[in-house]
Amino acid sequence: MELDSLTIDGARAALASSEVTATTLAELHYERIAARDGTINSFLALSRERALEQAAKIDGMAARGEDLPVLAGVPVGIKDVLVMKGAPATAGSLILKGYRPPYDATAVAKLEAAGAVLLGKLNCDEFAMGSSNENSAYGPVLNPRALDRVPGGSSGGSAAAVAADFAVATLGTDTGGSIRQPAAFCGVVGVLPTYGRVSRYGLIAFASSLDRVGPLTKTVKDAATVLQVLAGHDVLDATSSERPVDDYVGALSKPVEGLRVGVPEEYFGEGLDPEIRAAIDGVLAGLKTAGCVVKPVSLPHTKYAIPTYYVIATAEASSNLSRFDGVRFGLRSEEAKTLSEMFRKTRDAGFGAEVKRRILLGTYSLSAGYYDAYYRKAQQVRTLLTRDFLTAFAEVDVLVAPVTPTPAFKLGAKTDDPVQMYLEDIYSVAASLAGICGVSVPCGETKDGLPIGVQVMGRHFDEATMFRVAKAVEAGFEAHG
Repeated sequence: MELDSLTIDGARAALASSEVTATTLAELHYERIAARDGTINSFLALSRERALEQAAKIDGMAARGEDLPVLAGVPVGIKDVLVMKGAPATAGSLILKGYRPPYDATAVAKLEAAGAVLLGKLNCDEFAMGSSNENSAYGPVLNPRALDRVPGGSSGGSAAAVAADFAVATLGTDTGGSIRQPAAFCGVVGVLPTYGRVSRYGLIAFASSLDRVGPLTKTVKDAATVLQVLAGHDVLDATSSERPVDDYVGALSKPVEGLRVGVPEEYFGEGLDPEIRAAIDGVLAGLKTAGCVVKPVSLPHTKYAIPTYYVIATAEASSNLSRFDGVRFGLRSEEAKTLSEMFRKTRDAGFGAEVKRRILLGTYSLSAGYYDAYYRKAQQVRTLLTRDFLTAFAEVDVLVAPVTPTPAFKLGAKTDDPVQMYLEDIYSVAASLAGICGVSVPCGETKDGLPIGVQVMGRHFDEATMFRVAKAVEAGFEAHG
């Protein structure tokens, strides 16, 4: 069976028609991973026994003529910051090497309950800290579309696995752009749900007020289908919203005519690659043709988004990562002679350079004498950024903007300059701080064949409208791409 461009609908149709079994489909994906992932390095661990057990269960349902669940037999990969019973959960870090959690994250459990076949755990930047997937303790992930380029981060393994057809869909996490940016770099669809829309239970935390779990897929419909499965209240997550979940897949059939599309002027200034600008201009022209009203809007506090994000995110990381000390799970230094020495040596050996940098920054901003000047001030600016979006959404239904200032950059190009690396998130962190939803959709290619993505952002809990516009963007790209 041809795996290239295989979608959820395609996989389910093949199972329903007996063209292929779920077991065969899983084995075909494992064969592809074995043949090609030695170069790309997207998977850190495979869960073959669990996957084949689930596949056999689906095959039994199909043989008995039972109704198949929505993700029946669909091969899925899980970013290694989400725990999965019996499988390694390293978060891309040495400090968790050897840790196998005794439970499933809610998002993982929901996928399997919907029939998904969980292939294994995917590589990522250590503790989801990075924009290139070069910070993993287990080696960088390469971009399947250009092996000399990064796949983006921190969900680089998740994006690369979809782009390389190692999985039909994957789970990633987005703290400041970590689903949308790698989706843009690898030419796939990546969704940032509204904060609270998807449970974070079982997610190894980076920044708790920012982290979100979302899907990466080959099509907008697949993304809507997976989010439909993931979304909803979870009693195990106090930040999980009780708001009803809309019909995301049903919304895709609605026309976009009459929808108001805002173009934030602050996202189109100096530093934006001209080929990305041209591709997004093409998207906006296509939306006008489809009957959308396109109008400029302003998000005046955007220029403060990067410093605000890196104060809040590092402060929360400093707090969250204090639990990794060699006592309860993962690495423990064997050289230490005292308890305090064990803490120091374990954390020094287990954490990578970027994680140490962020812990130091966060600890400083939370320290006595600096809390008000940095962390409190950043939270105040976060409120202003959120108000910018609320003001804009009073005038428009969605916002359309770049995902990244440049296409995928070369491996090693920015590893020695953290500030330049952080600026890769310039168009993605504001939506994260505001808690709104967003999706990255492929919309073109550079003259060198590198993917270009466009970002569609929606109101809080209005993923349905966001998906409608994203589907129109996708249709325009397929028609002219």
